[in-house]
Amino acid sequence: MNLAPYIDHTLLKPEVTFSDIQKLCEEAKRFQFHAICINPYWISSAAPILQGTEIKICTVVGFPLGASLPTSKAAATKHSIEQGADEIDMVMNIGAAIEGHWNFVEHEIHEVVSIAALQGMNKTVKVILETCLLSLEQIARACETAKRAGAHFVKTSTGFNKHGATLEHVKLMRKTVGADMGVKASGGIKDEKTAWSMIEAGASRIGTSSGPAIISL
Repeated sequence: MNLAPYIDHTLLKPEVTFSDIQKLCEEAKRFQFHAICINPYWISSAAPILQGTEIKICTVVGFPLGASLPTSKAAATKHSIEQGADEIDMVMNIGAAIEGHWNFVEHEIHEVVSIAALQGMNKTVKVILETCLLSLEQIARACETAKRAGAHFVKTSTGFNKHGATLEHVKLMRKTVGADMGVKASGGIKDEKTAWSMIEAGASRIGTSSGPAIISL
């Protein structure tokens, strides 16, 4: 099997320049990754490079802390889609989840999903849970909440915290959301063996900045 269609080729560092984005896009075209994942500022730069390809542009909202207001997340989603984004990886409000404010978490996810669905756009929304900060019970509850709010994927991590995806967390996420919702494993996936183990555990997408190295091994 080919691993490339599972990969969101990711570059979210703050020091990224246009030449970095050009390189990312060219690598995505060379290896035929599913998507690139970039900060919103770079969407308009990447779009012309990827025009005519099937490679998606994924961007992040409320990243990396998740503590933006729902209105800010919704507005960022709208502007990102207008710039050319195909997929939105939003960070849920982690503190609200830890405190058990699940109605609020569902509301903010639904706000983003609603914007992504406007005018028949039907853009994909992935909800980043930051699983390293949550208990197993909280991970399961967050998955249930994201599914109820209409999100298309749940995602493990931003890659900016204690650690990224674990097999235990991916298995729990898949078990909770069932077969009809996506699970994205991200953070710390740097080799082919780890990537395939995440897929075997239930991941349907892999977020990594090591895509070319993984495929070239």
